[in-house]
Amino acid sequence: MSLLVVGSVAFDALETPFGKVARALGGAATYCSVAASFFTGVNLVGVVGDDFTEKDASIFRGRHIDLTGLERARGKTFFWAGRYTDNLNDRVTLATELNVFATFNPKLPPAYRHSPYIFLANIDPKLQRSVLSQVSRRPKLVALDTMNYWIERTPAELRETLRHTQVLMINDAETRQLSSQHNLLRAAKHIFKLGPRTLVIKRGEHGAMMVHDNSVFSVPGYPLEEVHDPTGAGDSFAGGFMGCLASAGSTSDAALRRAIVYGSVMGSFTVERFGLDRLRTLTRREITARARHFRRLTQFRL
Repeated sequence: MSLLVVGSVAFDALETPFGKVARALGGAATYCSVAASFFTGVNLVGVVGDDFTEKDASIFRGRHIDLTGLERARGKTFFWAGRYTDNLNDRVTLATELNVFATFNPKLPPAYRHSPYIFLANIDPKLQRSVLSQVSRRPKLVALDTMNYWIERTPAELRETLRHTQVLMINDAETRQLSSQHNLLRAAKHIFKLGPRTLVIKRGEHGAMMVHDNSVFSVPGYPLEEVHDPTGAGDSFAGGFMGCLASAGSTSDAALRRAIVYGSVMGSFTVERFGLDRLRTLTRREITARARHFRRLTQFRL
């Protein structure tokens, strides 16, 4: 089944202890769409400027990614610059230039309005809700990502949007901020009252945790000898997670658990190189092999 992804397509300037790049394709919707395309067809909705070339778009070519919903506007594409310290969990934002993204108003092409699986990447909750208002058939699953900015600045709008969401994907700090609860299990119970029935907590190098109904499922971070660039890891996780669910056509507990593993696998590949470089050369065979290794890492007998 197809997956609708709505969010940012951007250019990033990145600096880590392993090097730097002045202009790399990025954005939440980009990472998510490319990661998901290994599992299912993706309909991408975003906006780019005049500086977005056919060479930039080549990352989407040859994949199951439909670009009918990628709007081209006059001006420059969203730009973000950041520097990571030796502790790759810490980063400093050097520049944020919204450019054409400042007036982004997502419009779904007719063919996208029946999408059974929807991922709303980190954008204004009002825009996320406007996307759902354009869907003409009740989706099988709506997942949403957000951040501390929207939790702080637009709490009422975010809560209204969460009422129409089945899965919330955020990190542990955002989970605590949204719920005003330090304990993550108590935080999940609070968040379930807002609408979502599944909470996926992204914990970076410490893995991911899912609370769903009365069950808890947790996976560790995949052990890597080197992490070159953490940018896009969470969005790649979301792409693997949603792509896996859409491919299975199921939202059962077993399907959700499998999706968490594949989400973690996709995030682990992304951080091995700068930007999208690792995903450009990644194969489905490598993904399957790492997922199997993940299973061996977490198996044990009592």
